[in-house]
Amino acid sequence: MRKHHFRNSYFISAVSVSLVLCLIGLECVLLLSAGALLTRMRENMTITAVLVQDADSTQCSQLETLLSNSNQYSRYAFVSKQQALDEHIRLLGEDPTAFLGYNPLSASYEIHPTDNYSHPDSLAVLSEQLEAQDCVAEVIYPRDLADLMSSNVHHLSFILLMVALVLLVVSMVLIVNTIRLQIYAQRFIINTMTLVGATPWVTRRPFVRRNMLMGFWSGITALVIIAGLIYYAKDKLGIMLFPLTWQNIAFVSVIVLCSGILITLFASLIATGRYIRMDNNSLYEI
Repeated sequence: MRKHHFRNSYFISAVSVSLVLCLIGLECVLLLSAGALLTRMRENMTITAVLVQDADSTQCSQLETLLSNSNQYSRYAFVSKQQALDEHIRLLGEDPTAFLGYNPLSASYEIHPTDNYSHPDSLAVLSEQLEAQDCVAEVIYPRDLADLMSSNVHHLSFILLMVALVLLVVSMVLIVNTIRLQIYAQRFIINTMTLVGATPWVTRRPFVRRNMLMGFWSGITALVIIAGLIYYAKDKLGIMLFPLTWQNIAFVSVIVLCSGILITLFASLIATGRYIRMDNNSLYEI
């Protein structure tokens, strides 16, 4: 009966730790998703390099070579005069060639900087580099939007970091309390081992080993739950939380597994140490 009770207690502890580790994993997913979203927003920032009216193919080739060989730009696209006219007609509903007799719009390049070069200062430098090209008449980019995005990114990053830290502390407290309750039920076993002369480490070792193993398998269970949630969000809801790269998967897996093993390790050491130092009479008073 007592063995059956221990198994039930161990199973309940494993489930509790799995759910808490799932929370830690979801924190990591939240941070990675926020980072991926910010990166997409920055890389969607558009710099428009308007070409001079008489720009020839040689000048355009030189500009394309600059854009292709530089690591400052993620992608670019050429917009011809006809494409610019079609877009103007689609947006404004009027054709300037009808009363001017010619197309007044210029060809241009729609350029997207990389994440590292999407900050306001970097955009200003890129703008100067593009304006130095002979075929470029004007460079346009949303300065106010870049300033606003940069300011909001700092505030959002700080808020997400604080939320992650709070959730991490809560998760650690929950796991520690779960382990303490499990070891509390075996405090008399710890006391008996101490009375027969077992050293503190010999007394701690089976509890530490058992709970670290529980932390590992709870981490695996949490990763399976997280993977299921990500798959459901992607396949059923059409929501891609974050890029499923090996780096991101390894990051979440390492954080969850290490958290499960290390937190259960320290919780076991602390809880068993308390009962090792406790005298016989005190065991009945708690």
